[in-house]
Amino acid sequence: MPKIELSVVARNVAKGRWFVIFICFIIMSFAGGHYIFGIYSEAIKTTLGYDQETLTTLGFYKDLGGNIGIVSGLINEVSPPWVVLGIGALMNVTGYLMIWLSVTQRIAKPKTWQMYLYMCIGANSHTFANTGALVTCVKNFPQSRGSVLGILKGFLGLSGAIFTQIYHAVYGQDDKGIILLLAVLPSAVSLLLMFIVRPTKTVTEKNELKRFYSFLYIALVLAVFLMVMIVVENRVKSFPQEGYQAVAALAILFLFSNLAVVVQAEMDNMRSWVSENSHKDVKINIQETKETELADMVTNYRVEEKPKSVISHLVKIFKGPPRGNDFTIPQALVSIDMIILFSAATCGIGASLTAIDNMGQIGRALRYTPVNISTFVSLISIWSFFGRVFAGFLSEFLLHKYKFPRPLMLTIVLLIGCIGHVFIAFALPASMYVASIAIGFSFGAQWPLLLAIISELFGLKYYATLYNFGAAASPLGSYLLSVKVAGKLYDKEARKQYLSAQLLQTVHASSSSHHKLTCIGHECFRLSFIIMTLVTLFGALISGILVFRTRKFYTSDIYAKFRVETEKSEEDDNCS
Repeated sequence: MPKIELSVVARNVAKGRWFVIFICFIIMSFAGGHYIFGIYSEAIKTTLGYDQETLTTLGFYKDLGGNIGIVSGLINEVSPPWVVLGIGALMNVTGYLMIWLSVTQRIAKPKTWQMYLYMCIGANSHTFANTGALVTCVKNFPQSRGSVLGILKGFLGLSGAIFTQIYHAVYGQDDKGIILLLAVLPSAVSLLLMFIVRPTKTVTEKNELKRFYSFLYIALVLAVFLMVMIVVENRVKSFPQEGYQAVAALAILFLFSNLAVVVQAEMDNMRSWVSENSHKDVKINIQETKETELADMVTNYRVEEKPKSVISHLVKIFKGPPRGNDFTIPQALVSIDMIILFSAATCGIGASLTAIDNMGQIGRALRYTPVNISTFVSLISIWSFFGRVFAGFLSEFLLHKYKFPRPLMLTIVLLIGCIGHVFIAFALPASMYVASIAIGFSFGAQWPLLLAIISELFGLKYYATLYNFGAAASPLGSYLLSVKVAGKLYDKEARKQYLSAQLLQTVHASSSSHHKLTCIGHECFRLSFIIMTLVTLFGALISGILVFRTRKFYTSDIYAKFRVETEKSEEDDNCS
């Protein structure tokens, strides 16, 4: 076999789709800053004097910006991914930098609506990073989309834990410093790497799934390492800043070790190509070419159609093509399947976000220390990662081997989330640790399942836009459940405690404003999370309806057309 030169390997690595997905791992690993709102939310609340309802409303605008990506999706339809990533980087530094300036009082205290705007702009930048990276990779690996979504969304979930380690390494315990880190680090990463992210040619590789498992093993080692270190940091009373710096450096080293898998994949592809083509000549089948040209001529000769009526056009929109074909955006949005899926996601993701966004106040109400609260946020991030990769890879395996429908796995995942909500509602022993794991896992697992189901039912042609429409379930659920339920009930209980303290004359007048904003005890969130449990159960129920509706579709070979398209493309390349 001919020897492969190192320069040729380097060139193929740089041009290949495996290097693109590696770069997207890096981008996604620093694009999940909006998941660590619980770490710095108390600093915003204390410095700017917000009550809980105002803080949860700020959290809603974070979720609104972080998940309303219709604009980024539409831009991605008509421009290369680097444009989307560049816009997101500029939005990120603008939004979070203004929040940091406000919290550190380097500018005058902003009005509430201005803080909402800053948060929305900063968080919305993440939809640009997600769209530019994730949608590109799904189109580059259409036959492994579950694994792609699982691993990319996994790194996004893990980014919260990575951010926490870097924050402690740089700023120690300064909870305002992490806001500046959020402003600078994701923007710098996107701007440095955005030109590498691009669509590539789709090919069939025998070991494609094996490569993704290699990525998965590295990511699992990284997640376990971070989880162990978080436990150690929580046990040690004063963990040194140098220790955080070492942990952060090792985490980044683990992240870059994925490059070894990329190089190996490209080298194997080159060896395979050389082996297949070294002993044969590629010949053009003239007869086949003529037949193809004739078919194209017949296809291109069309009788001019008469303009369709408005009624027939509306019928076409509401009817839509069979599941698995490329729906137009209006056809997908009015589909019963999309309405059911969106409703289930609103319930499940909305309830999970209520817990995640209020984690700082829940921990404080249950008398946990700031270090404990940081641990809970990191645990949510890590178990969100486990949920994402578990749902992505396991659902892909079960779908290929047993025709196990993804909507059924979504139903199971929603039921797991109910466990976490129950533990918070009744403040059971070790409640916050169990809740952090269950809610983090459920929240993470819902994302690759939601996005994979959308791609399978409605096609990839307009996936950039439909993907972001599905993500819009997150802010809607957050507003209804976090702002209108948890925030209001918390403030109601806080006012009750304040009035009770006044009657007993146990509170000094100078600290009265503090007690108006603070609630202590398990009753602060009990009713809220009983409601979260019931809402998530309802989401599981309607997800079960989708399982029934799509049962025949998932028993078919839903990826057959992608294999046919890839084989046809390879035949065309050989002929040329």
